[in-house]
Amino acid sequence: MDPSKLTEIGVGIGIKVIGAIIFWFVGRWLIDLAIKLASRGMRIRQVEPTVISYAGSTIAVMLNIVLVVAILGYFGIETTSFAALLAAAGFAIGAAWSGLLANFAAGAFLIVLQPFKVGDFITGGGVTGTVREIGLFVTKIDTLDNVMTMVGNNKLFSDNIQNFSTNPYRRVDLVAQLNHAVNHEEAIRILRERLANIPNVLSEPAPDVEILEFNLAGPVLAVRPYCNNQHYWQVYFNTNEVIRESFGAAGFPAPEQHYFVRRSA
Repeated sequence: MDPSKLTEIGVGIGIKVIGAIIFWFVGRWLIDLAIKLASRGMRIRQVEPTVISYAGSTIAVMLNIVLVVAILGYFGIETTSFAALLAAAGFAIGAAWSGLLANFAAGAFLIVLQPFKVGDFITGGGVTGTVREIGLFVTKIDTLDNVMTMVGNNKLFSDNIQNFSTNPYRRVDLVAQLNHAVNHEEAIRILRERLANIPNVLSEPAPDVEILEFNLAGPVLAVRPYCNNQHYWQVYFNTNEVIRESFGAAGFPAPEQHYFVRRSA
């Protein structure tokens, strides 16, 4: 073949490749711009952050597919055939990856039903922590030890979900062991007075302090203050300190297990 012809073909291919690269970067920039504008519009209308994140992910996937098809069309590839091939491949992949599609469907239900939203503290799918993001297929949760954990949406949706952020307050459940010799009424009075002074403990409902059970060491008190979810651990640890300090200051003897051994005649 004539060298000049080869050069012409090479230049033509090079121009197309350069054009495709420019097309890709410009398209990606436009996609990012579209997502930002859409997110900004939804934020102005005070749409839930969860919905904004989910909608942004969906728009990004759809526009990227459109961009790839457009670039293939630019190279002269028949996009109609490609679309049919993509649909067939999608059906085959969907049949093989039913779990992935189940996660996608569950994510849509999580958005619609809103058992939780971004920023809520939940337990779901065996994970406890703060919801960081609800994506197309997985939900990102920051656990109590600050580990980002990704849980499949279908696992979350098909399991029990506890949302600790929905109600205005929650109960802290602790116990206090008493010695047999301690006057339980005095111990209850002291704890109720001291619990009321712990920061962020609610006065309504008032803390519960009652006899829970008995064991070999003596009565066991249920100590249950109420607080907002964000103050839970602070109240939890402060209550333990109050139990230790108040019983020590009152001079209550340490709990001891008592056994009686009887000799048979």
